[in-house]
Amino acid sequence: MDKNKIVIGLTFLLLFTVIFPYNLPTRHASANGEQLYVNAEILYLREGPGLSYPILDTLKEGTELISIEKEGDWHHVKIGQQKGWVASWLVKSAESKSAAKSEKTVIAQVNALNLRAAPSLSAAVLAKISSGTESEFLRQEQDWIQIQYGETTGWVFAEYVTIKEATILEAPSSPAEEEKNESPSVQSPQNDPNIFTINVNAVNIRKKADLTSKKLGVATNGQQFKVVSRNHNWVEIEYKKGKKGWIYSFYGTFAKQEQHVDSNEKEEENNFVTIIYNGTNLRESASTSSNVVTRADAGHTYPIVESEDDWFKIELNDGKTAYVANWVVTENNTDGYAAQNQADQLAERKQGTLKGVTIVLDAGHGGNDRGTTGARGTDEKDINIITAELLRSKLQAAGANVVMTRESDIFVDLRKRVAISHQANADAFISIHYDALEDSSVHGFTTYYTNGYQQELAEYVHAGLAAKISLKDRGARFGDYLVLRENRQNAILLELGYLSNPAEERAITTDYYREQATLGIYQGLLNYFDAQLEQ
Repeated sequence: MDKNKIVIGLTFLLLFTVIFPYNLPTRHASANGEQLYVNAEILYLREGPGLSYPILDTLKEGTELISIEKEGDWHHVKIGQQKGWVASWLVKSAESKSAAKSEKTVIAQVNALNLRAAPSLSAAVLAKISSGTESEFLRQEQDWIQIQYGETTGWVFAEYVTIKEATILEAPSSPAEEEKNESPSVQSPQNDPNIFTINVNAVNIRKKADLTSKKLGVATNGQQFKVVSRNHNWVEIEYKKGKKGWIYSFYGTFAKQEQHVDSNEKEEENNFVTIIYNGTNLRESASTSSNVVTRADAGHTYPIVESEDDWFKIELNDGKTAYVANWVVTENNTDGYAAQNQADQLAERKQGTLKGVTIVLDAGHGGNDRGTTGARGTDEKDINIITAELLRSKLQAAGANVVMTRESDIFVDLRKRVAISHQANADAFISIHYDALEDSSVHGFTTYYTNGYQQELAEYVHAGLAAKISLKDRGARFGDYLVLRENRQNAILLELGYLSNPAEERAITTDYYREQATLGIYQGLLNYFDAQLEQ
């Protein structure tokens, strides 16, 4: 009897597995064959489901795709005979039907919010966003949010923004209908995979598709170049007639933009330097060991002939050429620190705020200069900039005009840092560091000043720190540092703990410590400037 039951059961099971697929479509099958279209300026077709996979092709906005399958946030798609993977947040369904959807916008909480090329503090800054500006939310990765800001896609730190969500009714149309309904009066960049337009203030053109390769020159915001070829995330361009070089693709877009130039003067806006030190050496070649052709005083301007590594080749008044180091000049396309500061100084200082105060934050080291490396492997340059970014948000919220000497993982010469302080006419220059010694038992935090007029600021900030962090207090003391010694402004240097002490390294590399330390520095600065009002 039991044997008969088993045979009957197996028979029904076999019939069920054979018949069921023909009667009910599977969920997976219904997802296949979905029609999509590209909903971004450009979209990379990749070999696999992730940003690290090689790029197979570049797709224009409106390109129709067929979905083969979906894996996480990625669609496996077919375009003609070609197959590849695309990011789901950059495509839309081509189905035309009314639907309710949730739309998110991102609102900047601070002024000069950095829009970065990737979700990292070391990524290039594509643009600065003003407080209150709304942008389209694309997606979120841990503490970073990807947004669409005008024509630029980039990442902002989640702590500095507010997300607004609203449910709306929409009736999506096909790409063809959208194109037909578009107002002819609206001008937008023309997508063109053969033209690469720079989106950042300045980017190096390199000999090879490698960040360590020789620099051939510098491309500036708005410049457009003919695309020669591509290699993963690198673009080969023709930067001069017959001359080719490579640019990292994060620093621009494949779009041809209208050039609104009213006169030939626009061409001259981005091609001269201004000397910022009296007695600056102008040399025969791009080296500090070459002969001095002549000397120039602060305020003199010279046309740029070309850029070579960290040097500018400039044209002198007599038509001859010479070289000047980029850390002793300012380019005319900089942010205009001094002019901005003069306007900010007109703002009335109020007790309990930092309105009308300009503060330069100097994140120590960067680029090839890693600073010290902790007992547990922490690179000082990385936590310096994270700390500086966190402090900036607090100072800006209190009304301060904050200038950063570096905003990504780049090398900045010490004299250039001092020059930024002078250009900004800084009310305070704060250099942020973490310490190290061969003796791993040494621990604590220290505040340094060099000139007598810097001592009062050092003592106020040090007291603010001491009230918020529990490390050993090593005091506010004299220290002979170039960024303090050569600085005409009120400048101090902070050593916020010892990375060479394993226990202290563990404590000072936490989010909690950085929050408390920056709160202490902020409070110290507030107390200092409030005290100035009372004098």
